[in-house]
Amino acid sequence: MTPPRHNLRVDGSRLWATIHETAAFGGTPAGGINRLTLSREDGAVRDWFRDACLAAGLEVGTDALGTQFALRPGRDGARPPIAFGSHLDTQPTGGRFDGVLGVLAGLEVMRSLNDAGIETEAPLLLVNWTNEEGSRFAPAMMASAAHAGEFTTADILSRRDAAGISVAEALAEIGYAGEEPVGARAIGAFVELHIEQGPILEAEALTIGVVEGGQGIAWFDGTLTGFESHAGTTPMNRRRDALLGLAELALAAERIALAHAPSAVITIGEAVIAAPSRNVVPGTVRFTIDLRDPQAATLDAAEAELRAALGEIAGRRRLEAELTRIWRKAPVPFDPRLVDAVETAAGALGHPHRRIISGAGHDACNLAGIAPAAMIFVPCRDGISHNETESATPEDCTAGADVLLHTVLALANGPKSE
Repeated sequence: MTPPRHNLRVDGSRLWATIHETAAFGGTPAGGINRLTLSREDGAVRDWFRDACLAAGLEVGTDALGTQFALRPGRDGARPPIAFGSHLDTQPTGGRFDGVLGVLAGLEVMRSLNDAGIETEAPLLLVNWTNEEGSRFAPAMMASAAHAGEFTTADILSRRDAAGISVAEALAEIGYAGEEPVGARAIGAFVELHIEQGPILEAEALTIGVVEGGQGIAWFDGTLTGFESHAGTTPMNRRRDALLGLAELALAAERIALAHAPSAVITIGEAVIAAPSRNVVPGTVRFTIDLRDPQAATLDAAEAELRAALGEIAGRRRLEAELTRIWRKAPVPFDPRLVDAVETAAGALGHPHRRIISGAGHDACNLAGIAPAAMIFVPCRDGISHNETESATPEDCTAGADVLLHTVLALANGPKSE
């Protein structure tokens, strides 16, 4: 084995070019990406990724949920691979870096090791997880969760989008219903590079976030039902207006989150009036709630307070209310040994860094349930993500890829895990 060189770096120019090359798949006029999971655009970028991995000499496979795996063999094939990657799907008006950076930086790690002629002890495994975003199918991060045993394959394949199309049908449409059983590939460790999606690193002029864990997340589907009536003839005090009930709930959610400041955040991200008309009092409103906090106890308390507020509002306004929790992810601490490895790599490379908690959910949070996991953050401009204006610098992307490279090498060439 050729020993790793202390001055080993990725090709930052090649990484930057690759990021912008793949942005053409689902590219928007505003410079972002609309690449919903299992869409035609997602199928096209998956084809590109497969071909690029094959060109790098990697062994490519796909599981039954469409997750793509690219293996670089190691000297000791009995060791489980050191895995890394993220996702290539985006929000409807997403940017060029969220998820994409982690996958393409992983590809650049493989290419750079090839260029340097370096062979690792443990195999290396690059992964593109299906449906991390959750913008087309719920829940988010469904493929990595299924890999970790949190869902069955049949359950995920049966999930449907707003148009009634199932995951199974969408996979078949783009040709990515793979034959590998979900969860069949063993993973020795998982490292994910990602933009921060928040403002902390940029505000503190830091290059690397050493992620210690991810906060808990709970998703809810809700319905408020009143009574549709004529907008011109129904007095205000006789109305059973579902939309006004939701407006009150939104303000109550804000108060609840602020009461658990600074960590708790609550978002009503979707609200749909059934059969809307400008001269009809809204009779039914369907909505979603996204609740997050690093502490499980706070999640529980905030959920109880939301339910109490919804019940009080519905009772006073003579509405029927339903609130169903469709998904909950407990707060996730990352593996201390892997976190230390990321911090050691950042320090050895001379990058200013700090430890940080992830405010967003990531595939690494699911993988942490079955293998040691950690994450690397790099800054994004103004902390903006899930937006076409999402931006990161070439220098920061390269720095993150370098930290990923040296973290992976340290893990792959370290002692065998117990």
